[in-house]
Amino acid sequence: MDSISLFSLRGKRALVTGSSRGIGYGIAEALAGAGAEIIINSRNPEALGAAAAQLAEGGARVKALAFDVASEESVEDAIAHAENEIGPVDILVNNAGMQHRQPLEEWTLDKFHQVMDTNVTSAFLVSRAVVRGMIARKSGKIINICSVLSNFARASVAPYSASKAAIANLTRGMAVDWARHGLNVNGIAPGYIATELNEALLQNQEFNAWVEKRTPMGRWGMPAELGGAAVFLASEASSFVNGHILYVDGAFTATV
Repeated sequence: MDSISLFSLRGKRALVTGSSRGIGYGIAEALAGAGAEIIINSRNPEALGAAAAQLAEGGARVKALAFDVASEESVEDAIAHAENEIGPVDILVNNAGMQHRQPLEEWTLDKFHQVMDTNVTSAFLVSRAVVRGMIARKSGKIINICSVLSNFARASVAPYSASKAAIANLTRGMAVDWARHGLNVNGIAPGYIATELNEALLQNQEFNAWVEKRTPMGRWGMPAELGGAAVFLASEASSFVNGHILYVDGAFTATV
C-alpha cells in the first residue's frame, strides 16, 4: 500500500458525536474528505439538519442521527439503529462535551454531574454500544476528544479539567481492554480552538491576549486544524498507535 493510501477512509463509516458545529463539525468534514461516510450527531434536530445539508453541499456522504449521548436508553437505541439501518460503525469520535465556568465553591452538584455526564459518561456509553460490533468484526477506531486541560487546571473550570483528565485515562483504559480485539483507541487533545462555544473568550481582550502569549504559535487554533490528526488516527496510518493522546495545541503544552 502506498503512503497516501494509508490515510484513505474509503469504505469506512464514521460516527462523530456533538458534530453539528465547532470541533465535531470540523472533524466530520475532514473524515468525509478522506473518503468516509459520516454520521453526525446532536440533540438538536434543527441544527443537525442544517449541518448535514452543509456537509452534503460540500460533497460529503452524510447521515444525521439525533440522540442524547448522556442517556443510556437513547444511546442504545441510536447505535442499534445505526448498525442495523445505516451500516456498521468503523470509526467513532467521542467529541460531545460541554463547558461551564464558575468559582468552584459556587458549583452546584447538578452542574457538576452535568459536566461529568456530558464529557465522560457519554464517551463510555457510546463506546460501549459501538464496540460490540467492532469486537465482532475484529476492527475499529475510537478517538476521544480530550483537552490541554487533561493535564492542567485553570480557575473556575476545575470540574471540566477533571472530566478531561478522566477522558484521557479512559482512553488509555479502553485501549488496554480492547487492543486484543483489533481496536485502536486514541485521543486528541486540542489547545485553545476558535469555536462558537469559545466566542465569549475570543471577545475577551484580556483572555485573548493571554492565549496568544501563552501559545508559542501566537494564536488560537481553528477546528479544521484538528482534521489531519483525526484522519491519521482513524486510518491505517496509525495501525500500531494505541492508547496515545495526541496534542494539537500550537506547542501550548511544550512550554512553561
